[in-house]
Amino acid sequence: MGNKTFVLAPDSFKESMTAKEVCVAMERGLRKVYPEAEYIHVPMADGGEGTVQSLVDASGGRLVEVQVTGPLGIPVSASYGILGDGETAAIEMASASGIQLVDKADRNPLITTTYGTGELIRAALDQGIRKIIIGIGGSATNDGGTGMAEALGVRFLDEAGEPLPRGGGSLDRLATVDVSALDPRLSGTQLIVACDVTNPLCGETGASHVFGPQKGATPELVKQLDANLAHYAEVVKQQLGKDVRDLPGAGAAGGLGAGLMIFTQAELRKGIEIVIEYTGLKQKMADADLVFTGEGGIDFQTKFGKTPFGVARTAKASGKRVIAVAGYIGEGIETLYGEGIDAVFGIVPGASALDKLLAEGPANVERTLENIGRVLKLGE
Repeated sequence: MGNKTFVLAPDSFKESMTAKEVCVAMERGLRKVYPEAEYIHVPMADGGEGTVQSLVDASGGRLVEVQVTGPLGIPVSASYGILGDGETAAIEMASASGIQLVDKADRNPLITTTYGTGELIRAALDQGIRKIIIGIGGSATNDGGTGMAEALGVRFLDEAGEPLPRGGGSLDRLATVDVSALDPRLSGTQLIVACDVTNPLCGETGASHVFGPQKGATPELVKQLDANLAHYAEVVKQQLGKDVRDLPGAGAAGGLGAGLMIFTQAELRKGIEIVIEYTGLKQKMADADLVFTGEGGIDFQTKFGKTPFGVARTAKASGKRVIAVAGYIGEGIETLYGEGIDAVFGIVPGASALDKLLAEGPANVERTLENIGRVLKLGE
């Protein structure tokens, strides 16, 4: 037998390790048993938190830090990635407009804005980028993407021709959407939007009803915000000829999905599919003897677009076997065995405080992978 090739394609373990750090720990463990093997690191993500880091790490790119306008109008430090090809940027809206940037007591979707997300897009355009991957989970906003559009030159005016205050609370007064100064570079820029929700902009399953409460909206506010977004959609339809109200994904990130569809060349796709494509996972698996994946927690929900499931589907299509590891193993993992995951291992050595387990993540991954390696050796 020649030397083995192992592909290591985990997600991050939340609050414990980035995906790249998991790769390193996996290799350390396996190397104790297979010192001569080839190890191919493919740090993964599913379009949520950590996606920019994974795409940068997997492609040999770099992070760029920018000062932008936070959700409440206060400057925040955000970052985006330029991938290794130098032509593609990766942005997480949460970096500029995320709910983690707003204290619970200050959450107010009437005034929170996606303006900073627009500034991140503009910063990428300024670098000559013409392809942008944007993850839109974790927002603090409910402004229909108007802040993002304003940062890129669109003006939202009331009856008197005055600019509206930022946030979802004033959209009921929208009379004119002026796109005459919209950044012309956008027409030649492809935006690939990582969006795993199919919610429309308005109604019972829309942005305000489903996501408004976690952003600080009372039931009365939810009704008001929903009506405001419906008015916004109507004005856009009349003036720009774009009807986004009921499109799947329009309600993502407080309607940022809709805003991206209206004002940019946006294509909404599942996060894991984008990451699989831009990390070159399929090509990197070509010669693999075995594929390892993993995530902080694996349970029955994993098959709804989470990283280990996406990795397993890709591996299965190439006839490769997959072992997954996780910090937490929940109910219903047996459903994964028919989906391309061949075995699942927990990395936790015993009952312990959570903060201790998070801190010991790398050591636990390393030990578990060494033991898996030993079992593989027996099988030879």
